[in-house]
Amino acid sequence: MLANLVVNWLLSALLLLVIAHLLPGFEMAGLVPALIAVVVIGLMNATLGLVLRAVAFPLTVLSLGLFSLIVNALLLKAAAALLPGFSIRGFAPALIAAVLLALLRVVLTVAGAGNPAWV
Repeated sequence: MLANLVVNWLLSALLLLVIAHLLPGFEMAGLVPALIAVVVIGLMNATLGLVLRAVAFPLTVLSLGLFSLIVNALLLKAAAALLPGFSIRGFAPALIAAVLLALLRVVLTVAGAGNPAWV
């Protein structure tokens, strides 16, 4: 179980670094800020994200789930505002990063379906 947590933490940090490399306006200073950002984003998802998703539930249903990407983008922007070494310039890079993170996590989950540590 601990190995699963560490693997997911490292993969999420690597995804943030890949997105920072590919997406203008989404900047990550290195691996350590990415690791810290993953923890902060996770904590924000568990607290503030839960409240935002509950409030935005009607819009999420009406948009067939697409509004959840906006909530994720807002959480990314909030995390970037709190952390040195992590910045997002504008809402569009945050929204694109939220979409890319969701897609890449699905790809990694499918790719690692045979490996219990990745699931």
